[in-house]
Amino acid sequence: VGNMAAARPLSRFWEWGKNIVCVGRNYADHVKEMQSTVLSEPVLFLKPSTAYAPEGSPVLIPSYSRNLHHELELGVVMGQRCRAVSEVAAMDYVAGYALCLDMTSRDVQDECKKKGLPWTLAKSFTASCPVSAFVPKEKIPDPHNLKLWLKVNGELRQEGETSSMIFSIPYIISYVSKIMTLEKGDIILTGTPKGVGPVKENDEIHAGIHGVVSMRFKVERPEY
Repeated sequence: VGNMAAARPLSRFWEWGKNIVCVGRNYADHVKEMQSTVLSEPVLFLKPSTAYAPEGSPVLIPSYSRNLHHELELGVVMGQRCRAVSEVAAMDYVAGYALCLDMTSRDVQDECKKKGLPWTLAKSFTASCPVSAFVPKEKIPDPHNLKLWLKVNGELRQEGETSSMIFSIPYIISYVSKIMTLEKGDIILTGTPKGVGPVKENDEIHAGIHGVVSMRFKVERPEY
């Protein structure tokens, strides 16, 4: 067991973490720009672990998508297994954070919404979850006091403050853990602020948590 644990450092959670749990509609300004309604409970969806794209690998446009959007999100990385945890204890289970992009095929999502179908095709494709380097919890004393930003080809597109989240991180962890058991290395994406928009082939995405971490990704079309 010792060797296994040693081979799975949290600093490379994307290589072995199993679950990517995403929260939709967690910033009022984004809910408004999508002409959605604020709900009394978080909207959840999943991405497979093969959605991870660490820095240095490209963001891929799915072959069936004509309108790929960036959604900038704070990711919360779990440090231990957690099931039905209370809000008060929730933060004890957090190992750290990462900046993430919830890449979304907006045209496909619009179709899914119209038909009342799940969002899997729109949200869960290969390389739909670009991630930054892991940021240990000690470096972020208050995850609700961060500024997130995203530029495409040097132009500022998204800027938001985690203080504007509708559902707090402890609330989200508690809520999710009552539905599904979270495990060490799992990540929760906590929603996107306003300013989501399209990227195309050869665009460069540059995003960061102000004063903490930044990342760059090139947008490419896959070979197939």
